Formats: sequence, structure tokens, C-alpha cells
Amino acid sequence: MKTKINYFAIITFFTIAISLRYLSNKTTILDNVNSEFIKVILQAVGPAIGAIVAFLIFKIKPKLTLKGNYKNLIIPFILYWIFPIILILTVEYFTKGTFSIIPIFAILIYGLLEEIGWRGFLQHELRSLPKLLNIIIVAILWFIWHLNFEMSSGNILFFGILVLASWGIGKVADSTQSFLAVSAFHSLNNFFPEMNTTKIIILLVLVGTWVILLIDRKKRNQKKEASL
Repeated sequence: MKTKINYFAIITFFTIAISLRYLSNKTTILDNVNSEFIKVILQAVGPAIGAIVAFLIFKIKPKLTLKGNYKNLIIPFILYWIFPIILILTVEYFTKGTFSIIPIFAILIYGLLEEIGWRGFLQHELRSLPKLLNIIIVAILWFIWHLNFEMSSGNILFFGILVLASWGIGKVADSTQSFLAVSAFHSLNNFFPEMNTTKIIILLVLVGTWVILLIDRKKRNQKKEASL
């Protein structure tokens, strides 16, 4: 039986998400906030608050959690947050002699707040739609939320990235059910805004490791289910 889509919940979610995005990015409301860390977090809080309000008002049970379908919280935390932080900081130290741990945590938390909305709420709420249509709708609303409507090749490319990200991060969400996992994959592009050879290698190591672990875990789960 197909699950009925709650369009009022989606409208509520997106209205809150884009309104808070407008306030944080298009007005001077954050000008007096001295902490760059807080500013970054507030710019991403809209999807999270929109999703939480929709969950509460429409009595929708979230499918994703921090722990996901892992046995405990520490496993996804180490795998998807601690591991990339250590790798990135190690390379940064040997190439620049600095540690940017606060900006890296800000990027991960930024991704987490977004993903509570996009994968935690919207993708799941649209689950009864054909997969491609689900992906396109999520990507369109995600693109609009960024409030950058300039008709340029860069924006067209950005929309294409959001479509691919909606598909890829959606796969991670389905596989892990973990906000820590999806936020880590979400944050990959923000970790490396300007790519060079070293950063590409780090990115490939991170993605390769995560994909191998996800595939291995899926195979073990399938064997476990087959033995029951």
C-alpha cells in the first residue's frame, strides 16, 4: 500500500526552511553575531527547524536517527566524523602547519542541520513517489533554498550536483539510517571548496573507504537475513 504524502507538512517544512534562510543570508540580522561558527550554524538551521516543526505538528515519526541502524552511536561517529576529521587535519598540518578543527566541525554540523530536513524529512515524506521524481523534487527545493537564482553555467552545474547529491546521499540514508553518515557525505564538497591534487586524493580516500565499508556492511546484513 502506498503511503499518502502529507503536502501540508511539506509546505510547512519548506516555508520555515526558506524563511529562515532568507533571514540569515539576505538580511542584516546576523551582522551583530561575532562568532563565525554561530553564523555558519544559523545559516543552515532552517531545514532542521522546519523538519522538527513538521514532525511535531503532523505527528510524523522520523526514520533517520544519529545512530541509524548501527548497534551504538560511537560506530557511525568514529566512521563518518572522527575519521575524516583526523585525515583532513593531518594533511592540513603537514601542508600548512595549522589545525582548523572548529571550521571542520562547523561544516559537519552545517551538513547535519540541512540533512535533518532534506533526507530526514523531505526525502522520506516523498518516498511513495517514483525514485527519480523524488530525487528531482528534493533537488529543486534544495536549489531554491539556496536563494541563488542567477542564470549562469555555474548555477546549472550546481543544480546538477544537487541532483547527484540527492541520489547519492539518499542511498547513504537508505543504507545507514544515520544522520551522522548523511551529514558527512553532504559535507564533502564543503570540506574542499577549492580542489587541488592533495584534496582530491583525500576526497577519494574518504569516499572509497566509506563506500567499501557500506558495501561490506550491506553484504553482512544480507547474509545475516539469509541465515534467519
